[in-house]
Amino acid sequence: MSTSNEVLSLKFNQNFGCFVCGMNDGIRVFNTEPLVEKLYLNKDTDKVGSVAIAEMLDRTNLIAVVSGGNFPIIAPNSVLIWDDHLKEFILEFTFKSKVFAVKMSSKKLVVVLHNKIHVFSFPNNSQKLFTFNTCDNPKGLCELSTTDDDCQLLCFPAVKPGFMQVADISLAEESASKCPRIFQAHKHEIACIALDHSSHRLATASLEGTLIRIFEVNPKNEIKQLIELRRGMDTALLYSINFSRDGGYLCASSNKGTVHIYNLQDPHFNRQLKLANLGLNSSNLFDARYSMCTFQIPCELPCVCAFGENCNSVICICVNGSYYKYIFSNDGKTCTRDSYENFLDLCLGSDF
Repeated sequence: MSTSNEVLSLKFNQNFGCFVCGMNDGIRVFNTEPLVEKLYLNKDTDKVGSVAIAEMLDRTNLIAVVSGGNFPIIAPNSVLIWDDHLKEFILEFTFKSKVFAVKMSSKKLVVVLHNKIHVFSFPNNSQKLFTFNTCDNPKGLCELSTTDDDCQLLCFPAVKPGFMQVADISLAEESASKCPRIFQAHKHEIACIALDHSSHRLATASLEGTLIRIFEVNPKNEIKQLIELRRGMDTALLYSINFSRDGGYLCASSNKGTVHIYNLQDPHFNRQLKLANLGLNSSNLFDARYSMCTFQIPCELPCVCAFGENCNSVICICVNGSYYKYIFSNDGKTCTRDSYENFLDLCLGSDF
């Protein structure tokens, strides 16, 4: 049975400095470090209703909202833009089918439907610029670069399962846009993706959840696989993948209750499994690098993880309000819990 404080969506902002919860009773925004509640929009007094999806634009006053849950104020095929300076919705985008995800940058708004992605100019004089077809995408997978470079990348599943598309959406007109580059990332359907902060590397995982592959997607070069990381040998559902701000590390969370941390700048610190006594002869098992270190959380809790201000710390937030911070050494030999809190118990402006 759902409750008023049930978390329906949980998202970090673009630099992981904040995270936002879409909830049955509205929207809550928290500072990541230190953990402080910065904003609470009540479904009734602020007239936002219950929120299935909430997405922040950095630390600005704009929040994208998709209604859902027990008390929606509008159908789930619409995106509303909340301006917290004006304390009201300022834009509305309506589509023919349900919205599964929203991404924002300082110049673009991206809306993900079941098998289409629409791109709009944003926030001033919003007009549709592009539409891309995808395979069935109920997870709303899509990554939008947030750099101010001349090239702005949009990464999303292609029409054929297991394939990815990378498109340059920096050009103003669809007729002048560069054709998306399409490549095979996995044999199975894509389940999780992440773009690094330089917008040059893309991490992908499939529904099998055993491997994470990292590709170079720099528009100046051909797309190529850089490294293959192994989460484990058993199937798992990945909830999140994220790069550290400096690009030196990668973390991943799954329904196995283990958060994995990989060293990308010094890959030799990542573990390699010795399989001589296991009767396995697949070269892929030898080539893939295992995580440098791990930590455990209750496995029944959907969660997302990201790196803290210090790239040697990982923050993990769960739908039940659990907040974990772990600190690890550069070589992965130590990984210890630094703090635990329940962010749903915080009051506006309080910290721990």
